[in-house]
Amino acid sequence: MGMSVTISAATEQDAEQIFRLQYLCFQSEAALYGNYRIDPLVQTLDSVREEVARDCVFVARLGDEVVGSVRGRVTEDGAASIGKLCVHPRLQGHGIGARLLRAAESALAEERGATRFRLHTGHRSEGSLRLYRRVGYETVGTARGADGVPMVVLEKRAETYATTA
Repeated sequence: MGMSVTISAATEQDAEQIFRLQYLCFQSEAALYGNYRIDPLVQTLDSVREEVARDCVFVARLGDEVVGSVRGRVTEDGAASIGKLCVHPRLQGHGIGARLLRAAESALAEERGATRFRLHTGHRSEGSLRLYRRVGYETVGTARGADGVPMVVLEKRAETYATTA
């Protein structure tokens, strides 16, 4: 590849690349469910900009290109809600998703006081489920997304975020 992928906090200037990347990456999820109205595909650029300004957002970069991203925020119950983890299709399977998760978990626990991490993924999203379980997440329930997609809810305690290393 010639260049290494770096992980860093997202900046305001990254919002448009994050927006485009998530649209590309979540096409395969939409196809799994036959639903092209899933949240990552209908989210607006302005909404992504708001999340970058407000939430804990990390990006993976290859040179100047954003090739991965993840977002998180601490909710009222002290849990960190992590979402929209995506890695460019050409770079999947190289540990970038786990690195992004580790960066978000670390910042959410150390800087924002999260006591546990929670995420949701579609029940048919086997690759995502494998990754989350490999880095210590356990299924705690199910839910239905606003778009109607059945979701698996996974959690892990904040003290275990180092296990994603």
